[in-house]
Amino acid sequence: MFDSPRYGGRVAFTRKIRCVTEKIGVVGAGIVGLAVARELAAARGAEVTVLDKEPRVGAHQTGHNSGVVHAGIYYPPGSLKARLCREGVALLKAYCAEHELPYREVGKLVVASTRAERAPLRALAERARANGVPDVAELDGLGLREIEPHAVGVAAIHSPHTAIADFPAVARALALDVARAGGSVRLSHAVRAIRETSRGVEVLAGGRRFTFDRLVVCGGLGTDAVARMAGAAGDVRIVPFRGEYYALAGAARELVRGLIYPVPDPRYPFLGVHLTRHIDDEVLVGPNAVLALAYEGYRWRDVRNFGQIVRWPGTLRMARTHWRTGIKEVYGSLVKSAFVRAARRYVPELTAADLVRTGGGVRAQAVARDGRLVDDFVVDVHGSVVLVRNAPSPAATSSLAIARHIAGIVPALSR
Repeated sequence: MFDSPRYGGRVAFTRKIRCVTEKIGVVGAGIVGLAVARELAAARGAEVTVLDKEPRVGAHQTGHNSGVVHAGIYYPPGSLKARLCREGVALLKAYCAEHELPYREVGKLVVASTRAERAPLRALAERARANGVPDVAELDGLGLREIEPHAVGVAAIHSPHTAIADFPAVARALALDVARAGGSVRLSHAVRAIRETSRGVEVLAGGRRFTFDRLVVCGGLGTDAVARMAGAAGDVRIVPFRGEYYALAGAARELVRGLIYPVPDPRYPFLGVHLTRHIDDEVLVGPNAVLALAYEGYRWRDVRNFGQIVRWPGTLRMARTHWRTGIKEVYGSLVKSAFVRAARRYVPELTAADLVRTGGGVRAQAVARDGRLVDDFVVDVHGSVVLVRNAPSPAATSSLAIARHIAGIVPALSR
């Protein structure tokens, strides 16, 4: 914590002029929660307290991804994802430059491996241009090999400014910004209870009672639990999907220069198994998308939330609709050769010996009661509590823009 003057509060006139600084709590010390806290401190002059149950920032989705800074290729024009992704890229690039954090424009190829994928690839290129993604080029099979000499396909689109970054490092920098603005980031402070009162919101966390004027929940995988405490269970719930990765070993890393992606299945918000160069120059293959059996289900044996997950009607309705894809994803999780085939579809020189199992992550995916996979970002206001219901990829890319968006939603004080 750092002491600093408090600006931006409302002024109440009594016998003396007294500055009233609003107190805002933020649940979740991932990249989105920390960006929101920083923005509220800067734009509103709020005294901000971030609460997180983990002993470090960015412990879950922020710290378990491939580090890709998405350019905005995939998202429907006019959606929050499209707008905030494009705004977020510019903000994140500037933030990384200002704080001397790694940020590299390695470029992305989205590759059509068959003629049947040419039409959806062309539609994807049109969507990218509608979203304002700069310098997108459509390539034939020879052209894509000029970008990625070891890749194959019948056509591709190239986004040269798609980048990679170190999102955990960004989260740590944001936490320092919050502290410098006079706020605090309280780790190992699990939220146990929330109660709205006439004076604001009371939160029990880490054995302490906090009183806030407003509360913003950026809980990721823990969103539903916190929403229930706030009396706002809602009509969408988080269903966790585990994403597993392999890493390329040794000289095989040199077979991929940047990012190689398949043409995505438009039925799903997942992008399919792809090859991505990480900021430390490791090359990852993945992720798949397997229904996890716990909200923090990084392993098959993590099953502690299984009953709660399947009791949500949307989970079973989703499973009935997409069971064939689900079986395919489970097979890919259990059988390495399925991952190898997916990688060899784009880089045929790869062998099973080149792929080594490495860590994975869990995606907090909102699912509606009717089984629909919610694609766009979703933010709700429930009295004095603002709930980020759905913030999957490209949330890390968009985090600074999401923060600006949420700062404009948080209700103002009526003092």
